[in-house]
This record gives sequence, structure tokens and C-alpha cells, in this order.
Amino acid sequence: MKSLYNSTEIYNLFDTEAKYQNVKKHWEKLLEGKDIHSFLDISYGTGSLTLPLAELGVSLYGSDLTPAMLASGEKKAQKKRLPVQLRQCDFRKLTEHFTETFDCVGSTGNSLPYVSNEEIPHVLEQMDSLIKKGGYLYYDMRNWEKILSQRNRFYLYDPVFVDDVRVNLVQVWDYHPDDTMTFHLLYTFERNGKVFQKEHFEEHYYPVKRNLLLNKLKEMGYTDIQIRCHPAQFNKIDPQQADWYCVIAKKDPDNF
Repeated sequence: MKSLYNSTEIYNLFDTEAKYQNVKKHWEKLLEGKDIHSFLDISYGTGSLTLPLAELGVSLYGSDLTPAMLASGEKKAQKKRLPVQLRQCDFRKLTEHFTETFDCVGSTGNSLPYVSNEEIPHVLEQMDSLIKKGGYLYYDMRNWEKILSQRNRFYLYDPVFVDDVRVNLVQVWDYHPDDTMTFHLLYTFERNGKVFQKEHFEEHYYPVKRNLLLNKLKEMGYTDIQIRCHPAQFNKIDPQQADWYCVIAKKDPDNF
């Protein structure tokens, strides 16, 4: 099965200008009252979830495992004339690639569940080691408790239109006996009401419960742990019920 992350021309199709502006509003809301001037996204992808930070004046850094994603992310930044520094890196080995520290280190796009639950505490420790005194650790992800309780199989996206082509995306979720999941990403391309192209990709996830992450943050001495709906401007939605949520926590300035 070919990887979506090596097919960036398809991956980027749903990165519309409306989505970009929505992500920008998310960061504007989330950064209110926080002294964050530098940000490292350890799951940068093509930058769709953090590039707006550069527009807000934050010094943006990113890392990702896939060279094709980083190359696409670099082109996006250049097109918008926004500065970003990118490095290829497995987020389980951050300290092998970064020596500087940041006001905030984050993982975006539901990326932490790509590794096993046993590896999650180590990843958080790697992130923590790159955060300045009094800085912040951030992540966003799907609401796995909700997914596992409802066990829906189909997740539909609104179509996007590229010239005269309609692009549809449906995810089909397989639940496995070992508590992992496979997401099948099914793309169809239509012109004049007829499908002329189909693409199928798979992603494998290790659902992670909220308390595994929160307990590790507390163990590392993080305070002011905020759990928000994602995007954060949808603050009237209960994060416990939202499809996606995010967490931002402040590092104890005496714990460094």
C-alpha cells in the first residue's frame, strides 16, 4: 500500500484557504496571554497546522519523518513568503537533531498515536527537553475515547473542488483485536458527474487515552494544563465531546 505522505499532491488537496484562516484563528485564540515567540512542531507534515504561526510573528521550526512532506511544506512557506526552518527527524529522536530550546514544542495533526502507547512517555520527555523554562508543551489529536466508545466505521469529509474536478474523501475505520486501528483513506475524483480516478491509502494508529498523556505531563511537573476543543475558537464545545481536542501545558520554570 503506497503512503499518502509520499503523495503530497493528494494530501494537500484539502488544505484550502478557508482551512488556513481557521487554523490561524485557532492559534490566535490559543496564544492569548502566553509568551510564545518560538515554536517547534515535531509533526510538521506540509505545515497546514502550524504555518499560520509564522504569519503571527512566531519563529517557526518543524520536523517530520518524510522528506516529501517537508519539501512540500517548504514550497508552501515560500509561496506565502513566510520563514520556517525544517529538518527531517523521527520525533522519538528529537535530541539527536535539535540542541536549541523553544518557547513551545508541539505535535499537531493527531501524530502521537502513530507510535505505541509504551513509547508516548519517551516522546513527551524528548519534547520536554527542548522547552525553555516556563515554556509550553502542546499537542492536538482525535478524541480516541469517543471513537472507541462509538466505534463508527465511516468518517466523511466535505468535498473540495479543483477547477472542474470534485474530490471526495471518505475514511473507513477498522478496529483490531489488539486495540490498534487502521484508517482507510478513500479518495475519488469526479468530472461531469463521473468518477475517473480512485486512490486508497492506509494509516495505522495506536489509540491513546487522554489520561496517559495528562498523567505524564503532571509527572514532569507541568502546570496550568488546559484542555481545549480543536480548533480553540470553538470554545463553546465540550472538549470531552469534540471530535478533536488540544492540550497546552506550562513547564515549571524551576524544572529544567
